[in-house]
Amino acid sequence: MNLETFLLSFIPLFVAIDIIGTAPIFLGYTHSISDNAKKKLVFEAVLAAFAVALIFLFGGKLILNFLGITIDDFRIAGGIILLILSINDIIASSEKVRNPGTDIGVVPLGVPLIMGPAALTTILILLDNFGYIPTILSMVLNFIIVLLVLLNAKLILKVIGNGGSKAFAKVASLFLAAIAVMMIRVGVLNLLAMNK
Repeated sequence: MNLETFLLSFIPLFVAIDIIGTAPIFLGYTHSISDNAKKKLVFEAVLAAFAVALIFLFGGKLILNFLGITIDDFRIAGGIILLILSINDIIASSEKVRNPGTDIGVVPLGVPLIMGPAALTTILILLDNFGYIPTILSMVLNFIIVLLVLLNAKLILKVIGNGGSKAFAKVASLFLAAIAVMMIRVGVLNLLAMNK
């Protein structure tokens, strides 16, 4: 495996995971949570996402074919879940929403925000194009980056302050809703195109 092969497998997965876009959403959901709770959430999310990635890497095609589920089915279902969560976040009281405890570690942070349909699809494509070794290496490096970004997200909070964080939380919820709508739209359009 050469550097070009590694980069061709690393970059698409980095873009698909989009941890830079996920970090603000994480900040919005956790600004009132203690540092220890945040660390626990980060490790829960990363472990859950990595476990899903490994399962999908080694058994994704088999599982999907067996259940008759497409990636677009995943995309639509994940979008609906995110949309419900983001709407609840926007209309609920700030204190209630911003104290989610440990409920957001696995869902929605781990799946589908870190390891969503785009990342799962990318893993299958990388596996077909480059094989197991480059795909696994790119997964490991990407998850190390995810872990480092989320563990250091507090630095962003220090820069924008508490008031900015609360405002940012609502804006992040709007972005989350937009991501959800995009996931649903792409999934529906792909299914419609497939059935023509």
